[in-house]
Amino acid sequence: MINQSLKNTPENLIELIESTLEKYAEQEAYHGLGQTITFEQVKIQSLALTSWLQQKSGLKPGDRIAIQLPNIIQFPIAAYAALRAGLILVNTNPMYTPREMLHQFNDSGAKALIILDSLQPKLVEIKEQTSLETIIVVSNDRKKKNNLSGQSDIFCFEQVIEQGRHCAFTPVPNVQKNDVCVLQYTGGTTGVAKGAKLTHANILSNTYQVTERIGTAENMSTGEVFVAPLPLYHIYAFVINLFVVFSKGGLNVLIANPRDLSAFVSTIKPFKFTGFAGLNTLFVGLCQHPEFKALDFSSLKLTISGGTALTPSSIKGWKEVTNCDISEGYGLSETSPVVCLNDPKNIHYGTVGKPLAGYEVEIRNEQGEKVPQGESGEVTTRGSHVMAGYWNKPEETAMVMTEDGFFKTGDIGVSLENGCIKIVDRLKDMIIVSGFNVYPNEIEAILVEHPNILEAAVVGQPDEKTGEKIVCYITIKGELSINDIAQHCRESLTSYKVPKDINVVSDLPKSSVGKILRRELKVT
Repeated sequence: MINQSLKNTPENLIELIESTLEKYAEQEAYHGLGQTITFEQVKIQSLALTSWLQQKSGLKPGDRIAIQLPNIIQFPIAAYAALRAGLILVNTNPMYTPREMLHQFNDSGAKALIILDSLQPKLVEIKEQTSLETIIVVSNDRKKKNNLSGQSDIFCFEQVIEQGRHCAFTPVPNVQKNDVCVLQYTGGTTGVAKGAKLTHANILSNTYQVTERIGTAENMSTGEVFVAPLPLYHIYAFVINLFVVFSKGGLNVLIANPRDLSAFVSTIKPFKFTGFAGLNTLFVGLCQHPEFKALDFSSLKLTISGGTALTPSSIKGWKEVTNCDISEGYGLSETSPVVCLNDPKNIHYGTVGKPLAGYEVEIRNEQGEKVPQGESGEVTTRGSHVMAGYWNKPEETAMVMTEDGFFKTGDIGVSLENGCIKIVDRLKDMIIVSGFNVYPNEIEAILVEHPNILEAAVVGQPDEKTGEKIVCYITIKGELSINDIAQHCRESLTSYKVPKDINVVSDLPKSSVGKILRRELKVT
């Protein structure tokens, strides 16, 4: 990847997608589950899907469409098609429980959903409580393609593509940079998931600024091969892989299930991969895997990390195994996402690097005043990367935006003399497990739904493998086993939100007014 001037850039993501697909038509764009497709094939299939959405679904520009897929080739095809149709894309985690799906679909007002076939049983539980009118089902098993329910509002992805080839495509007129194009759901101090409204300008800005920062890596150029193990529905991979790597004509090698390390290694083994976007948990796991250590890393020039802090052991292990350093960055869903990123040729470990070009970062105290260099305070940021607010939540938006346009991250940091930012701690009680945000209030609410649990407090504790692990403290009545509690959580929570340590206590620490004091339960 090379430095790119920000002059004459596309006005919106539609222009970027179309120009990229045209420019690199003959090159390979995505590989997944044994299949490789070129930019031209992505263009043909995404255009067919766009045309079908325009002509057959009843959707209009500005309507919301949820995509609930793992890292498979159909994801970028669906994402590019939705954006080209002028729809607002709602990234949805395939691991969500029916309860979590219901909240996100209803909060966003999604009218359409593109979903993996194996997730249909969860959808059946809540579909009638949503506004979903069109369901497109993706299957990678050819035997299942025509084995659908027969409902009039459910369609097969392959059949939709075929029908779309015969539909007229109408370019969406007057798409502005400040139009919202993605709802990226995140939580908050209340634990209620809310959609960060990301605009074309937000994602375009982050795409080019990240490209400029990593473009200083030696010999990075058009046609890179990037390993893409992080979920594309997560804003980190969504921007890095679907836009940064894509816009430079790179090949993304998609990993559908990064937990299966043997399959992971088998997938990437044939490739002379030059780039890798991961996070701490993954680096640790791979470096302990003998088959991974035996791979050829001679072409690997760039490794970037985000989502959770790097540990010294992962930095050391990755360097020993791959002979490549890790450029750690920092960002949030609300910032599209990257705020800071270490220059690959000038890494300052222990920091998240300098802010990207044109992005302001200030460390402020509780009064909202900028603190002197070297003093800790809340990290705030202003620039073209900051969201347009939370979807239908003006009060929540007002809580995180300052009068002068800075977004309050809720993280505590320090601005160093060399211009780098060091993240010290978090103001929020949010827990980060393997790069995923987990909110204590949500888990506590589920815990106390059990008739034998009286009170609950959830905190994060350091964990070498996942960065942090979820620990809960509960008071109970009657008899209740640890296994019963864990099973109760698994019924309503995605696996990474289920507490790893469960402690039954006689009482919980509380303030004078009866508020449970989580901070007294945390291990420092």
